[in-house]
Amino acid sequence: MKSNTLFKLGRTAYVALLLLMAGWFTLQGVNGQYSLLFSLLWILPLLAPLKGILTGNPYTYAWASFIICLYLLHGLTLLYVTETALLFAIVEVVLLCTLLVVFPFYARLRGRELGLGLKKQANKKAP
Repeated sequence: MKSNTLFKLGRTAYVALLLLMAGWFTLQGVNGQYSLLFSLLWILPLLAPLKGILTGNPYTYAWASFIICLYLLHGLTLLYVTETALLFAIVEVVLLCTLLVVFPFYARLRGRELGLGLKKQANKKAP
């Protein structure tokens, strides 16, 4: 798979997740189930990598997976305990699993294309 395809898939799934979570937590805040401040706190971590995800920065794709893990815990917990929000939980988990596969692969492929990576140190002998 080409890095451009992974970029488009990752960006689309990320924006869909961001809109899904923003809509869900805003609705929960308006209904009074959560406070609006709590809802905002759930959305803020997703906004941190937004610029890098939209521009295709491989470094951002690499570390954004850590943020996605937090939301995966939420989605799997909701999937296990809910009866009323089952469709939301399924969509959330599918988007998150897609991102957890796409983000590292894109970061690796795009990083190789750009020549990024850890530099190997030359073997130095101690005097």
